[in-house]
Amino acid sequence: MIEARHLRVLRAVSATGSFSAAARELGCTQPAVSQQMKALESSAGTPLLIRTGREMRLTQAGEALVRHATGILAGLTAAEEEVAAIAGLRAGRVRLVSFPSGSSTLVPGALAALRAAHPGTRVSLVEAEPPRSVEMLREGDCDVALAFRYEGATAAEEWDDLVVRPLLADRLVGLVPEGHRLAAAASVTIGEFADESWIAGCPRCRRQLVEVCEGAGFVPRIDFATDDYPAVIGLVGAGLGVAVLPELAIESVRPKGARTVTVEPAVQREIVALTLPDLAQVPAVAATLDHLARAAAR
Repeated sequence: MIEARHLRVLRAVSATGSFSAAARELGCTQPAVSQQMKALESSAGTPLLIRTGREMRLTQAGEALVRHATGILAGLTAAEEEVAAIAGLRAGRVRLVSFPSGSSTLVPGALAALRAAHPGTRVSLVEAEPPRSVEMLREGDCDVALAFRYEGATAAEEWDDLVVRPLLADRLVGLVPEGHRLAAAASVTIGEFADESWIAGCPRCRRQLVEVCEGAGFVPRIDFATDDYPAVIGLVGAGLGVAVLPELAIESVRPKGARTVTVEPAVQREIVALTLPDLAQVPAVAATLDHLARAAAR
């Protein structure tokens, strides 16, 4: 095994012509240079220097090794500088995946602050809902996943292998047309919507809603299904039904023609940032988690 430190000594000996001169250039002793040259010749399995009196010259193998050493040491220096830049947050890349309402509320402020603090760090963003976003993290397709889970969800143990950074509790609120009988109510129970026409998401996304309604003793009549929050708000605003949405979703869209009402009992989802344990030690990833937490605290 040829070591980089031995190549540096060989290059210094070749450039200066002697062990003593190489020792002065490297800031070490002549015996140390001699010892490292012997170790390098042992690793190479062939003599690298010919010593004739005070003169010292390279063998053919020594010349070949010096020729390659220049490129090897230059590449190693470049690698060391790049790693140091990443470790010092002067460079680096973070791949972030987020659910849509998180992308429009938490992510912009967090990434703007991260860029201001560490302009050399690049962050890319794609959107995916959990559990797909969590799968992407485990499959190596992202470094940080912004995700959520509802209170009482059975999926909590599915994150046991991940680093979980809690960000905020996002409460579900009711959304009704401006002229609705409950539009001016301070709060409503979910059961008061039992006879309403509902706007909800896909079967997987509406599972939490259906469970809450069944707990109140009714099955919601879902006439319109869409996962697009602006579309949900537009349908409610047009008087076509009611909906229950996370506060983050409403924060990102102006609810024209619709009113929000507090729904009791309170139902909320926990918003978290997830990463893998090894990735949590990467400075750029750790900084991203910190800025997401600060954005959520505002």
